[in-house]
Order: sequence, then C-alpha cells, then structure tokens
Amino acid sequence: MNNLLEVFVLSLVPTFEGRYAIVYGIGRGYPLWGTLAVASLGVLLLSLLLPAVLPYIDRLMLWLEGTPLDRVAGLYLHYVERVRRKAHPYVERWGFIGLTLFVAVPLPGTGVWTGALAAYLLGIEKGQTIPALILGGVLSMGITVLPALGVFGGMG
Repeated sequence: MNNLLEVFVLSLVPTFEGRYAIVYGIGRGYPLWGTLAVASLGVLLLSLLLPAVLPYIDRLMLWLEGTPLDRVAGLYLHYVERVRRKAHPYVERWGFIGLTLFVAVPLPGTGVWTGALAAYLLGIEKGQTIPALILGGVLSMGITVLPALGVFGGMG
C-alpha cells in the first residue's frame, strides 16, 4: 500500500497531479488499476477542495503583503496574474468546455490546481467549476496514461 500512497501524494502536488502520478506509478511497476484509482481519488479530492479553499489562500496571500513573508505573497500574486492571462481566453470563449479543456491539456501551467485558480479568478460558479475540474483531470489522466502504456508506441 505504501507504493500507492506515493501515487496518491503525487496526485495532489500542483502541476504533477493525477496525470503524472499515473506515469510515475506505471513506471515504477505498480498495479495499473490501483494506480488509476488512487490518482483519480487525488483528482477528485483536489476538484472538491480547491474551489472551497482558494478564497482563503487568496486572502492570506494578500494579508502577507508588506510582512516578512512578502516574497511568498509576491510569488503567489505573480502566479495568479499568469494564470489569469493564460486561462482567460479559454474560459471566456468556451465557458465550461474551455475550463475542462484547459485542465485536460497535460502541459506545464495547466491542470486541476491552475484550473481551480482560474475558475476562482474569473468568477465561475462552483457548480460548474467542480465538474469541469473532475472531467478535465480525468481526461488529462487518459491523455497521459495511453502513451505510458505504449498504446501509441508504434506511431511515428
């Protein structure tokens, strides 16, 4: 079970998330279905918790401005601005589908963490955010698990 605990913990890490936790688990030789299950659990947990917690993180970082932890707040606020610029075109134009696709694309700077932050910043209701994060997170795992299993190994 410790092996799958590694996968679960990695599935909660920003930018790594379920999509790369699966690749890690498969690469380590962990059971496929167990790896998929715990990585999916991580995506589900993030998708449910982040929309509720982000407003508090945001307030904390704004409160930290001008304190000895100002640098942490500055890094966070810089990240927030980057997320706003990157996600806004997807979400503005395509709404729920745009947020889902933004989360699903397995590239740096996308994923459940960034998608949750983008949804919060752009004022998307939790009723739309949570399903988009779950669906996008699962799609992202599917996009990364197929090549990890060698499904596209014969192409190219």
